[in-house]
Formats: sequence, structure tokens, C-alpha cells
Amino acid sequence: MPSSFRPVGLSRNRQADPLAAAYALPRPKESFHHGSTAESAFDALYVHAAPGLLHQTHLLTGRRGRAFQAVEYAFSHAWEYWPEVAVDSDPVGWVRFHAYEYALSPWHRFRELVDREEPVPTSPMHRALLHLSARHRRAVLLCDGLGLTIAQAAAELEASCAATESRLLGARAVLAECFPDSDDHDALPLRIRTLVAEGSAATVPTAGSVRAESDRRLRLLTRSVVGAVAVLGGLVCTFVLVSSPWPEPPDRHARTTDTTQGPSRDVRSHP
Repeated sequence: MPSSFRPVGLSRNRQADPLAAAYALPRPKESFHHGSTAESAFDALYVHAAPGLLHQTHLLTGRRGRAFQAVEYAFSHAWEYWPEVAVDSDPVGWVRFHAYEYALSPWHRFRELVDREEPVPTSPMHRALLHLSARHRRAVLLCDGLGLTIAQAAAELEASCAATESRLLGARAVLAECFPDSDDHDALPLRIRTLVAEGSAATVPTAGSVRAESDRRLRLLTRSVVGAVAVLGGLVCTFVLVSSPWPEPPDRHARTTDTTQGPSRDVRSHP
């Protein structure tokens, strides 16, 4: 699928689009790449992208707790790999990929069995989004919610352009069924963009606390690895020592022959 494909309702001139704020926020890459220190560059990225990512992951999951965890995980991961993130052509996209991956991980289904139920979203469009499969939900949020092209979304989804377009069209078809009274189905992408543009009123943790927590986890992981290696080495040494063959002690009750007095009477001598 050519990269020139654009979602329905997406203006080619973003400057003239009154809902341009619904797309990924302007990315002042210089502030991310050329900060005076790594801390200041990371903090600039966090302040710029964290609130929007919190809102997006909540739209993907319908769970505020998981949305906070996903954003914290993504930025903690970014701080651990900051030299790589700092030179990335799209730091916001790097963090968004990991936040979405965490938020939509299948293992969260087991947690939902014991976690308390979240209140039902008040927005009809949000409720409709949650009826989609995770793949369709992610594709429609990237393309119709953030304004990414098919090619850009395919790169982030690690899928082909054809597969990404298929997911997007399938998501739009399901959303159209959720709003049978709507005469203009072409307006659905615009409603998704409006939903994304609403933003989140929740307060995110400070960038410094995220960096500190990331450093703490890294130190804990390092100590755990060192401890595990030491324990494994001790077990190997113990196994080697225990399983090594020991020389058998001489039998004290064995009969010996005194050869100093000549041959024994019971021993036949040869001429």
C-alpha cells in the first residue's frame, strides 16, 4: 500500500486543520537530542509526551491504572536506553511503541481477573473503541487518532502496509456498526481525533521520580543477577566436590605376607 494513503478526514495541510492538536504534539527534537545534560533532555521529552501517552493508553485499555503503569514503564525503559533514544529520529514514537506494547500485553488478562473493575467510559466513542480487538484498536488510534500514515503506522506496528490498512478498514467497519444512526460514517475518524485531542486531566508523576525509579530498578536487577551468579557458582563448586571420586582407604583386615623370612610354606617355589 503506498504511503500516500491518508485516513478519511485528514487534511493535507495540517496548519489549516483546526484539530491539528489531536495529532502527535509538535516534536522539538533539538530539546530531546541536544539538552545540556541527559537528565534535562529526558525531562523535556517526558513533559512533552507523558500526558498525551497517558490519555492514549487509557483509550486503548479503558483502565487508568494500567495506563499509568504503561507510561511509567515506557519512560523507565527510555531512561535505561537513553543514549539510543536520544539519537532516535522520533523519540516520542519510540516511547509510544513501548507504552502501547505494555498496555496491550496479553498477560494483563490474568490481572483483570483479580483487579477491581474500572468505571465504564462515559464517551460512546471510547466504549466503541474498547469493542475492537487490540490490533484494530491500535491501528485506528495511530491513523485516525494521531494522523499517522499507513506506512508510518505499519512501521510502528511492525506489520506490512497491507495488513495495517486491513486492520484500519476493519476497525472503521466495526465502529460504523456501533453507530448505526450516524448518517456520515466518514466523520468517525474525526470523532476519534476529537477524542484523542481531549487530553487527560490526570497528573503524571514527575520526570525526576521516573528516572529515580528506573535507576533503582536497574540497581536491584544488577544485584539480583550478581547474587544469582554467585549462588549458581557455589552450587556448581559443591556439586563438583561432592561428585568427585575419593581414593578408597586400605582394608585393615586384609591378609599380608611377610617376605623377610623367606617364601611362605603355602607358596610353591620353583627350582
